[in-house]
Amino acid sequence: MIVLGLTGSIGMGKSTTADMFKALGVPVNDADAVVHDLYRGQAVGPIEAAFPGSTKDGAVDRAALSAALARHPDGFKTLEAIVHPLVRAREWAFLKREKEAGTPLVVLDIPLLFETGGAARVDAVAVVSCDADIQRDRVLARPGMTPEKFALILSRQMPDHEKRARANYVIDTGHGLEVARQRVEEIVSDLTAKADGTSPGSLEG
Repeated sequence: MIVLGLTGSIGMGKSTTADMFKALGVPVNDADAVVHDLYRGQAVGPIEAAFPGSTKDGAVDRAALSAALARHPDGFKTLEAIVHPLVRAREWAFLKREKEAGTPLVVLDIPLLFETGGAARVDAVAVVSCDADIQRDRVLARPGMTPEKFALILSRQMPDHEKRARANYVIDTGHGLEVARQRVEEIVSDLTAKADGTSPGSLEG
């Protein structure tokens, strides 16, 4: 089984691209969706203990948690120490299940793949990208987004050009959905063939 890491900076179209893999029958483990689920389940107790008042009605109150982190920036490490092991456990269970099922290709959708060392856990990496002006327009069109918030988010992410340089595959979403979909189809075809052993060589594309 080949494990493809899917990543990309904010506004690049990663979620839409992940849906394209799903549409082709490729199982996708979405790290953000896992965190969302954990914030309504396993992570609630530990987060409330570490950040009193950050949960409400049995779920993490993201606004309250963000406020707590703003007051104590060093709390990010505490939060990561709680959440990351739970996310990894879900990821491991997903990979185990798909491997036992004989699935040839799976995708790990991880927003901060390079930043968190996740590249070491996958066989190849696909980076979703587009021109910086398109990215900026997409992000600033989101409700509540400001240039200042956008700059802060970017400061915590590896620059796009570095991600592209480290990727095995680049999916450019700046030329329309159909172009991106065709690229996804090419990647799935290439990696599926390699998983079947019908295409020699390293996982480069």
